Amino acid sequence: MLASLFTRRGLLSAILATTCLSYASLTADEPAIKPLRVLLVLGGCCHDYMTQKDLLAEGITKRAHVEVVIAYDPDKTTKHLNPVYENPDWAKGFDVIIHDECSASVDDLAVIDRILEPHRQGLPAVLLHCGMHSFRSQGFPKEVTPWFEFTGLQTTGHGRQAPIDIHYTAADHPAIAGLTNWTTINEELYNNSAGKLLDTASAVALGKQTTKNKEGEEKTDEAVVVWTNNYRDGTKVFATTLGHNNATVSDDRYLDLVTRGLLWSCGKLNDTYLKNVEQ
Repeated sequence: MLASLFTRRGLLSAILATTCLSYASLTADEPAIKPLRVLLVLGGCCHDYMTQKDLLAEGITKRAHVEVVIAYDPDKTTKHLNPVYENPDWAKGFDVIIHDECSASVDDLAVIDRILEPHRQGLPAVLLHCGMHSFRSQGFPKEVTPWFEFTGLQTTGHGRQAPIDIHYTAADHPAIAGLTNWTTINEELYNNSAGKLLDTASAVALGKQTTKNKEGEEKTDEAVVVWTNNYRDGTKVFATTLGHNNATVSDDRYLDLVTRGLLWSCGKLNDTYLKNVEQ
């Protein structure tokens, strides 16, 4: 059944996806809760998605009652398009999609519309890191193109890697309840190229980073790094630009954030779907 989701290059994805079934298993002490079905889409340029697919799937299922199906494709170019999207009904049967691809050069509006259509119909989404640098269609970055209407924030790039100080600004947002400010390892701080979020989006956390140029001169930049977006007046989107390096993706603080954001987007951020995790 999983194999029907994939074609051609996606055969490898289907094989890998079958391993995800073990991520949904319950312990003997846990009640029989119907897990949320999560599709994790990864692949493309510039990242160790082979490793990060498992870090994310294992980390999220450790924290929440979910079943994560992985759609991973080994293409490492910016023209990467995950084969899962070849099926017009690619999102059927899933409760939420995690977009973690890096596909800046995919600009075909028909393809982008096919990817966005389930979300236009209300399917929640979580956007991670280079998902914000994908699907740059004509008009980017001067115009709010379809993908960036979906993300809620326009970003064109990042500077040198350095630690990022994360400061949660939306104290009353349930997705970050109990989370504390923290500092990453060397990471990429994505810019906010328009200087602000779209009107449909709300900041959840800011990141501040100090870097040095070749002459040793310091520069400090600040940008929104976690936010939510009310896409098309009804679809919940949770997004973060954090997550370039494996050490960040495997960080408990990052996985707590992503898991809580995912459950929030589905309206399931409660004690029923959250697991008790000792870290």
